[in-house]
Amino acid sequence: MKYTVITGASSGIGYEAALAFARRGKHLIVAARREDQLLELKNQVHKINPELETVIRPVDLSVPEHARSFYDSLKEYDLETWVNNAGFGNFASVGEQNLEKIETMLQLNIQALTIFSTLFARDYSSSEGAQLLNISSAGGYTIVEGAVTYCATKFYVSAFTEGMAQELKGKGAKMQAKVLAPAATETEFAKRSMDLEDFSYSQSMRKFHTAQEMAQFLLDLYDSSKTVGIVDGESYEFTLRDPIFSYAQRKQND
Repeated sequence: MKYTVITGASSGIGYEAALAFARRGKHLIVAARREDQLLELKNQVHKINPELETVIRPVDLSVPEHARSFYDSLKEYDLETWVNNAGFGNFASVGEQNLEKIETMLQLNIQALTIFSTLFARDYSSSEGAQLLNISSAGGYTIVEGAVTYCATKFYVSAFTEGMAQELKGKGAKMQAKVLAPAATETEFAKRSMDLEDFSYSQSMRKFHTAQEMAQFLLDLYDSSKTVGIVDGESYEFTLRDPIFSYAQRKQND
Protein backbone atom coordinates (compact mmCIF):
# COMPACT_ATOMS: atom_id res chain seq x y z
CA MET A 1 0.00 0.00 0.00
CA LYS A 2 1.49 3.33 -1.10
CA TYR A 3 0.81 6.73 0.44
CA THR A 4 0.78 10.36 -0.62
CA VAL A 5 2.11 12.75 2.04
CA ILE A 6 0.78 16.31 2.11
CA THR A 7 2.03 18.93 4.57
CA GLY A 8 0.00 22.02 5.38
CA ALA A 9 -3.15 19.98 4.72
CA SER A 10 -5.50 21.64 7.21
CA SER A 11 -6.77 24.27 4.75
CA GLY A 12 -6.35 25.85 1.32
CA ILE A 13 -4.32 24.16 -1.40
CA GLY A 14 -3.13 21.35 0.87
CA TYR A 15 -6.66 20.47 1.97
CA GLU A 16 -8.02 20.49 -1.58
CA ALA A 17 -4.98 18.60 -2.89
CA ALA A 18 -5.69 15.84 -0.38
CA LEU A 19 -9.26 15.55 -1.65
CA ALA A 20 -8.04 15.60 -5.25
CA PHE A 21 -5.57 12.77 -4.61
CA ALA A 22 -8.28 10.87 -2.73
CA ARG A 23 -10.45 11.02 -5.84
CA ARG A 24 -7.53 9.32 -7.60
CA GLY A 25 -7.73 6.52 -5.04
CA LYS A 26 -4.57 7.52 -3.15
CA HIS A 27 -4.03 6.65 0.49
CA LEU A 28 -3.01 9.74 2.42
CA ILE A 29 -0.77 10.95 5.22
CA VAL A 30 -1.76 14.52 6.05
CA ALA A 31 0.10 16.86 8.38
CA ALA A 32 -0.64 20.28 9.86
CA ARG A 33 -0.86 22.05 13.21
CA ARG A 34 -4.65 21.92 13.56
CA GLU A 35 -5.79 18.42 14.43
CA ASP A 36 -9.49 19.32 14.24
CA GLN A 37 -9.09 20.38 10.61
CA LEU A 38 -7.21 17.19 9.79
CA LEU A 39 -10.01 15.13 11.34
CA GLU A 40 -12.53 17.00 9.20
CA LEU A 41 -10.38 16.29 6.15
CA LYS A 42 -10.28 12.61 7.07
CA ASN A 43 -14.08 12.60 7.22
CA GLN A 44 -14.30 14.21 3.80
CA VAL A 45 -11.92 11.63 2.33
CA HIS A 46 -14.04 8.86 3.84
CA LYS A 47 -17.06 10.28 2.00
CA ILE A 48 -15.13 10.15 -1.26
CA ASN A 49 -13.88 6.60 -0.74
CA PRO A 50 -14.38 4.76 2.57
CA GLU A 51 -11.73 2.21 1.60
CA LEU A 52 -8.94 4.77 1.60
CA GLU A 53 -6.72 5.16 4.63
CA THR A 54 -6.04 8.69 5.88
CA VAL A 55 -3.29 8.96 8.47
CA ILE A 56 -3.31 12.27 10.33
CA ARG A 57 -0.21 13.78 11.91
CA PRO A 58 -0.72 16.97 13.95
CA VAL A 59 2.67 18.68 13.88
CA ASP A 60 4.10 22.19 13.89
CA LEU A 61 6.80 22.07 11.22
CA SER A 62 7.98 25.58 12.06
CA VAL A 63 9.74 24.01 15.05
CA PRO A 64 13.14 22.85 13.72
CA GLU A 65 13.34 19.46 15.43
CA HIS A 66 9.83 18.48 14.39
CA ALA A 67 10.65 18.03 10.70
CA ARG A 68 13.07 15.14 11.19
CA SER A 69 10.93 13.48 13.85
CA PHE A 70 7.87 13.72 11.57
CA TYR A 71 9.73 12.10 8.67
CA ASP A 72 11.11 9.40 10.96
CA SER A 73 7.58 8.63 12.17
CA LEU A 74 6.64 7.55 8.63
CA LYS A 75 9.24 4.78 8.27
CA GLU A 76 6.57 2.08 8.45
CA TYR A 77 4.77 3.47 5.37
CA ASP A 78 5.64 2.98 1.72
CA LEU A 79 5.56 6.48 0.27
CA GLU A 80 4.81 7.31 -3.35
CA THR A 81 4.33 11.08 -3.48
CA TRP A 82 5.43 13.89 -1.16
CA VAL A 83 3.76 17.30 -1.41
CA ASN A 84 5.60 20.08 0.45
CA ASN A 85 2.75 22.56 0.80
CA ALA A 86 3.29 23.88 4.34
CA GLY A 87 4.40 27.49 4.34
CA PHE A 88 3.20 31.06 4.71
CA GLY A 89 3.95 34.57 3.52
CA ASN A 90 4.71 38.00 4.88
CA PHE A 91 4.04 41.52 3.63
CA ALA A 92 6.32 44.17 5.14
CA SER A 93 9.40 46.07 4.08
CA VAL A 94 12.66 44.40 5.01
CA GLY A 95 13.56 47.04 7.60
CA GLU A 96 10.17 46.84 9.27
CA GLN A 97 9.40 43.12 9.18
CA ASN A 98 8.81 41.13 12.37
CA LEU A 99 11.92 38.98 12.74
CA GLU A 100 10.20 36.35 14.88
CA LYS A 101 7.66 35.80 12.12
CA ILE A 102 10.41 35.85 9.48
CA GLU A 103 12.45 33.24 11.34
CA THR A 104 9.40 30.99 11.48
CA MET A 105 8.75 31.55 7.77
CA LEU A 106 12.34 30.67 6.88
CA GLN A 107 12.10 27.48 8.92
CA LEU A 108 8.84 26.41 7.28
CA ASN A 109 9.32 27.62 3.70
CA ILE A 110 12.99 26.65 3.37
CA GLN A 111 14.41 24.45 6.11
CA ALA A 112 11.56 21.96 6.56
CA LEU A 113 11.05 21.71 2.79
CA THR A 114 14.76 21.04 2.26
CA ILE A 115 14.85 18.38 4.96
CA PHE A 116 11.83 16.55 3.52
CA SER A 117 13.06 16.83 -0.07
CA THR A 118 16.48 15.49 0.91
CA LEU A 119 15.21 12.56 2.96
CA PHE A 120 12.54 11.63 0.42
CA ALA A 121 15.12 11.63 -2.40
CA ARG A 122 17.52 9.61 -0.25
CA ASP A 123 14.88 6.93 0.33
CA TYR A 124 12.88 6.97 -2.91
CA SER A 125 15.02 8.23 -5.81
CA SER A 126 15.12 4.71 -7.24
CA SER A 127 11.38 4.08 -6.78
CA GLU A 128 9.34 3.96 -9.97
CA GLY A 129 6.58 6.58 -9.96
CA ALA A 130 7.88 8.51 -6.94
CA GLN A 131 7.23 12.25 -7.15
CA LEU A 132 8.22 15.22 -5.02
CA LEU A 133 5.88 18.18 -5.51
CA ASN A 134 7.07 21.42 -3.90
CA ILE A 135 4.73 24.41 -3.71
CA SER A 136 6.44 27.67 -4.61
CA SER A 137 4.71 30.82 -5.86
CA ALA A 138 4.57 33.16 -8.81
CA GLY A 139 6.52 35.23 -6.29
CA GLY A 140 9.20 32.60 -6.61
CA TYR A 141 9.91 33.90 -10.11
CA THR A 142 9.03 37.60 -9.70
CA ILE A 143 9.93 39.84 -6.74
CA VAL A 144 6.81 41.52 -5.38
CA GLU A 145 7.00 44.94 -3.71
CA GLY A 146 6.48 44.67 0.04
CA ALA A 147 7.08 40.91 0.05
CA VAL A 148 10.80 40.72 -0.70
CA THR A 149 11.69 38.20 1.99
CA TYR A 150 8.72 35.96 1.22
CA CYS A 151 9.57 36.00 -2.48
CA ALA A 152 13.17 35.17 -1.65
CA THR A 153 12.04 32.05 0.21
CA LYS A 154 10.01 31.01 -2.81
CA PHE A 155 12.88 31.75 -5.22
CA TYR A 156 14.75 29.23 -3.10
CA VAL A 157 11.95 26.68 -3.46
CA SER A 158 11.80 27.20 -7.23
CA ALA A 159 15.56 27.09 -7.82
CA PHE A 160 16.10 24.22 -5.39
CA THR A 161 13.36 22.08 -6.92
CA GLU A 162 14.27 22.83 -10.54
CA GLY A 163 17.91 22.03 -9.79
CA MET A 164 16.95 18.88 -7.94
CA ALA A 165 14.79 17.78 -10.88
CA GLN A 166 17.71 18.12 -13.27
CA GLU A 167 20.11 16.48 -10.85
CA LEU A 168 17.80 13.46 -10.52
CA LYS A 169 17.39 13.25 -14.28
CA GLY A 170 21.14 13.45 -14.80
CA LYS A 171 21.66 10.54 -12.42
CA GLY A 172 19.01 8.45 -14.15
CA ALA A 173 16.81 8.42 -11.04
CA LYS A 174 13.26 7.13 -11.36
CA MET A 175 11.92 9.76 -8.96
CA GLN A 176 10.78 13.14 -10.32
CA ALA A 177 10.88 16.53 -8.58
CA LYS A 178 8.42 19.22 -9.67
CA VAL A 179 7.43 22.71 -8.55
CA LEU A 180 4.00 24.38 -8.59
CA ALA A 181 3.99 28.19 -8.62
CA PRO A 182 0.53 29.63 -7.84
CA ALA A 183 -0.41 33.28 -8.06
CA ALA A 184 -3.12 34.71 -5.78
CA THR A 185 -5.26 31.82 -4.52
CA GLU A 186 -8.29 32.06 -2.25
CA THR A 187 -6.90 30.55 0.95
CA GLU A 188 -5.89 31.74 4.43
CA PHE A 189 -2.66 33.08 2.92
CA ALA A 190 -3.71 36.74 2.83
CA LYS A 191 -4.97 36.75 6.40
CA ARG A 192 -1.76 35.30 7.77
CA SER A 193 0.70 37.14 5.55
CA MET A 194 -0.87 40.53 6.25
CA ASP A 195 -2.12 39.76 9.77
CA LEU A 196 -5.71 40.55 8.81
CA GLU A 197 -8.80 39.16 10.49
CA ASP A 198 -11.02 39.72 7.46
CA PHE A 199 -9.93 39.62 3.84
CA SER A 200 -12.15 39.24 0.79
CA TYR A 201 -10.44 38.01 -2.36
CA SER A 202 -13.43 38.98 -4.52
CA GLN A 203 -13.34 42.55 -3.21
CA SER A 204 -9.57 43.00 -3.04
CA MET A 205 -8.12 41.00 -5.94
CA ARG A 206 -8.58 41.64 -9.65
CA LYS A 207 -7.95 37.98 -10.41
CA PHE A 208 -7.37 34.88 -8.32
CA HIS A 209 -7.85 31.13 -8.36
CA THR A 210 -9.71 28.99 -5.89
CA ALA A 211 -7.89 26.35 -3.87
CA GLN A 212 -9.84 23.71 -5.79
CA GLU A 213 -8.55 25.09 -9.09
CA MET A 214 -5.00 25.09 -7.77
CA ALA A 215 -5.35 21.49 -6.61
CA GLN A 216 -6.35 20.57 -10.16
CA PHE A 217 -3.29 22.40 -11.49
CA LEU A 218 -1.22 20.31 -9.09
CA LEU A 219 -2.73 17.15 -10.55
CA ASP A 220 -2.04 18.44 -14.06
CA LEU A 221 1.60 18.85 -13.07
CA TYR A 222 1.62 15.44 -11.39
CA ASP A 223 0.34 13.83 -14.60
CA SER A 224 2.80 15.63 -16.87
CA SER A 225 6.44 15.10 -17.78
CA LYS A 226 7.15 18.80 -17.14
CA THR A 227 9.03 20.17 -14.15
CA VAL A 228 7.24 23.49 -13.54
CA GLY A 229 3.57 24.38 -13.28
CA ILE A 230 3.28 28.16 -13.12
CA VAL A 231 0.49 30.72 -13.04
CA ASP A 232 1.21 33.96 -14.89
CA GLY A 233 0.76 36.85 -12.45
CA GLU A 234 -0.90 39.05 -15.08
CA SER A 235 -3.05 36.78 -17.22
CA TYR A 236 -3.53 34.11 -14.56
CA GLU A 237 -3.07 31.46 -17.20
CA PHE A 238 -1.58 28.19 -16.01
CA THR A 239 1.16 26.57 -18.06
CA LEU A 240 3.37 23.51 -17.72
CA ARG A 241 7.01 24.19 -18.52
CA ASP A 242 10.48 22.77 -18.56
CA PRO A 243 12.91 24.19 -15.95
CA ILE A 244 13.11 27.98 -16.10
CA PHE A 245 16.37 28.63 -14.25
CA SER A 246 19.61 27.78 -16.00
CA TYR A 247 21.47 24.69 -14.81
CA ALA A 248 25.22 24.85 -15.31
CA GLN A 249 26.92 21.50 -15.23
CA ARG A 250 30.40 21.41 -13.80
CA LYS A 251 33.18 20.66 -16.23
CA GLN A 252 35.20 17.64 -15.26
CA ASN A 253 38.98 17.75 -15.54
CA ASP A 254 40.45 15.30 -18.01
